[in-house]
Amino acid sequence: MWLIISFVLGALLLGLVMWLRSSHVSLTWYEWVLGIVGLVLLLFTVLFFTDALGETESKAATMFLLVLGLPAVILLALSWQLTVRRIKKA
Repeated sequence: MWLIISFVLGALLLGLVMWLRSSHVSLTWYEWVLGIVGLVLLLFTVLFFTDALGETESKAATMFLLVLGLPAVILLALSWQLTVRRIKKA
């Protein structure tokens, strides 16, 4: 499973970098940090969620999805919004 996730993430990161270069958009360091932290939290949440469901601990899985999944989505949305607003302002 992690091999497939690694290939997909690598392809998405390569596509993001190629798109940023072709459209002449540069990201600030804190946008990169927010995006990477959000992505790591999201991957950790998916890992724990699938493992907890595999062990039939559905309550722990859903609580962990709420505790770390929601901040991961918020961080990713914040990184995206910061980038979009900075591009529109320029």
